Amino acid sequence: MSDHVIRVGTRRSLLARTQSGQVADQIAERLGVEVELVEVVTEGDVNQTSTLASLGGTGVFVSALRDALLRGDVDVAVHSLKDLPTAPFDGIALAAVPPREDPRDVLVARDGLSLGQLPPGSVVATGSPRRVAQLHALGLGLTIVGLRGNIDTRLGKVTSGEVDGVILARAGLSRIDRLDVVTESIDPLQMLPAPGQGALAIECRSSDTELVARLAAALDDPATRAAVTAERELLRTLEAGCAAPVGALAEVAEGDHGPEVWLRAVAAAVDGTVELRRSATGPVADAAQIGRTLAASMLDEGAAALIEEPGKQQA
Repeated sequence: MSDHVIRVGTRRSLLARTQSGQVADQIAERLGVEVELVEVVTEGDVNQTSTLASLGGTGVFVSALRDALLRGDVDVAVHSLKDLPTAPFDGIALAAVPPREDPRDVLVARDGLSLGQLPPGSVVATGSPRRVAQLHALGLGLTIVGLRGNIDTRLGKVTSGEVDGVILARAGLSRIDRLDVVTESIDPLQMLPAPGQGALAIECRSSDTELVARLAAALDDPATRAAVTAERELLRTLEAGCAAPVGALAEVAEGDHGPEVWLRAVAAAVDGTVELRRSATGPVADAAQIGRTLAASMLDEGAAALIEEPGKQQA
């Protein structure tokens, strides 16, 4: 790391540059250092024709940034936490998880319609097996097609009339100030978000111990970290990748004996015919164990068969 400049790696998309820029501004302000944004190209950015599942899930966006970190090209990498594989990565530390944006999925549809107002047969696009599974489970008779590309490309499918609606993460639209296009924020009772959705992950080299400590002190939000820890431990215990039809959402709330984590999760067949929804709660200090225990109980009820080989599903 330079003595004077902290280099923050970012993908080239508008969303990635925006959220990395926001983190870079916070680092500069709170650590009193000079910060430089460095663009890193990933395979997921270059290859817009293959499905994310066939490329290895959204983790494909993470690997190039981590490689740049380990090469010393950048000092900090900013990821959407939902893209981050759950397994630890040698040489990389998750230094901080800032306060989370609204984690819900949203619909952007023609004529200002909600999911319930879309006529049966309407075409809704999403690149996520998790969303596909939960959309089918709602039984609305929608036709669901795949989707890739940046936010503008996805929104353009609706404005051009190619599809009737697209499902996106609310947090991404919020960060680029485009919430005006949202026609419905989808209740988690209908569609649980991806584990970690709405949160950012700030990584750096684990050998940069001073930087890790300074970033944690300046940017980490304990409640957000506890919530996403529960969600990601559930995902890891299920042995489901970023592209699996698994949704999870944890929230920290005051309980009878102090702050508690309340975790809700779903594993679903991509065709929506079977859906396993469960929840668990416990002390914030036990966030990881709550995720592991809930996942174990879901596995006992057959969750593994629902999330098997999601890459073979067209999403």
